[in-house]
Amino acid sequence: MLFPADLTSFLDLIRQHGDAAYSFVFAYASSHSLLLALFSGYAAHAGALSLGKLIAVTWFGSFTGDVIRFWIGRRYGARPLDRFPRFEKPVQTVIRLADRHYVWMILFHRFPHGVRGLAGFAYGMSRLPWSTFLALNFVAAGFWSVAVVSAGYAFGQFSEASINNASSGLGIVMLVAFLGLSWLLSRKLERIIERY
Repeated sequence: MLFPADLTSFLDLIRQHGDAAYSFVFAYASSHSLLLALFSGYAAHAGALSLGKLIAVTWFGSFTGDVIRFWIGRRYGARPLDRFPRFEKPVQTVIRLADRHYVWMILFHRFPHGVRGLAGFAYGMSRLPWSTFLALNFVAAGFWSVAVVSAGYAFGQFSEASINNASSGLGIVMLVAFLGLSWLLSRKLERIIERY
């Protein structure tokens, strides 16, 4: 079977290829993939991944991704936006917010969906010093990693207690519903920031 058809088989596949799974999580954490980090926490609860190692991998991935984006923003400024004009307004909004409220922006930018990927570039284009960014980004990446992976882990505990004797299909439905709700909440945060 090329791709597992149920959640149990999928978790077994993750167990068999743990190193590849951590590399995959690292790559997606560098883009602040909220849903994958949540699911990884769920997989940690199921014993497919180590919770401590998972938090470290998502922390380092998230930190590294923003450092790279900051460097690109600092090095090239707004020039890359010429190719992507639809991102110009959100990036300019984040730059304004970063110049005024950089501590709060860096601590929480990973949660709203539309801000996650663009914020690092905007911080690089702002007046924010490298040293300040690195220190705050390290703390924020850790906060994001612990919060999101722990939320997925807690969902795993909840779903196990709720559907202990239920079919695997119900577990998948609950997981998809949880991930969908998380995505909707991040979109709501994005709209609040856009109004600023």
